[in-house]
Amino acid sequence: MGLRAWFARLGGRPEPVAEPAPRPRTPTAEDIGAALDAVEHLVAGGAVPALVQSRVRRVVGTVRDTVPRLANLGPGSAQAYTVVATATDYLPQALSNYTRLPRSWADSRPVEGGKTSLMLLVDQLDLLAATMDQVLDAVVRVDADALVAHGRFLQEKFGRLGAPAPLDPPPAATPRSSLDLP
Repeated sequence: MGLRAWFARLGGRPEPVAEPAPRPRTPTAEDIGAALDAVEHLVAGGAVPALVQSRVRRVVGTVRDTVPRLANLGPGSAQAYTVVATATDYLPQALSNYTRLPRSWADSRPVEGGKTSLMLLVDQLDLLAATMDQVLDAVVRVDADALVAHGRFLQEKFGRLGAPAPLDPPPAATPRSSLDLP
């Protein structure tokens, strides 16, 4: 207990309550889209080599395809977090680190393991693309599994394709009486 809190208690005053730090809000689909738009703008117009632009487009496209289906992963999903972080942090940071360097130096001078900054960026973008492909597969798999399950239900209910479908039994015939006309 701090001295100020001790004096407050001694004087009968309530201890000051520290306000909890505000929690950052979870990015919305619009926030993610805006981050992806900013990334596309960053690489447009020759700001980066074509091989970087194509890889960025691949990552951005996969993230855009994944975002509407993030709910399929469930609340608190590590994969959903990875998608959001890729759009709002990992991808922009990788590009920012590269674009701050002089282009001719970044593309020609080895900086780690004999690789240039450009080669390192390409490796990072390829890793992000492969990761986003895996997440998209997981997200879409939920919908595909639902389609398979529904197909099994229909097969159990109506039989297999090509086999005659069971029909409702015909109405029971009523016996004819002698009063019925032919």
